[in-house]
Amino acid sequence: MTDEHKAALAKGRAEGRIVRDYLEGLRATKPKRGRKRTPASIKARLATIDAQMEEANPIEELLLTQERRDLHAELERMSDTIDIKALEDNFVSVAKSYSASKKISYQSWRDVGVEPSVLKRAGIGRGD
Repeated sequence: MTDEHKAALAKGRAEGRIVRDYLEGLRATKPKRGRKRTPASIKARLATIDAQMEEANPIEELLLTQERRDLHAELERMSDTIDIKALEDNFVSVAKSYSASKKISYQSWRDVGVEPSVLKRAGIGRGD
């Protein structure tokens, strides 16, 4: 394997990682349907669960225990911040090259949630 081939493979892996990170960031920050939960509303529900546990039958206790685990996990995810701007800037720097090498169309990027302004910054147009 030549040094050029090794460099091309490394470039492809790096670009793929940047694109994946950006798309995962988009997915993680995508607004969900319905009323948004806040840390305060989650903590209030946790307090309610603690109160209900005292009088719960075994099945209710099991369900409340699982809900409590889910709420703690959700609360932890809320504290994880995603720097979407940094991910977007990295994406813009590699998107055109990645798109050309993988033959990804403008519309495919749009279908997975990449905004037109981001694609424009990356140099990917509707004709691509």
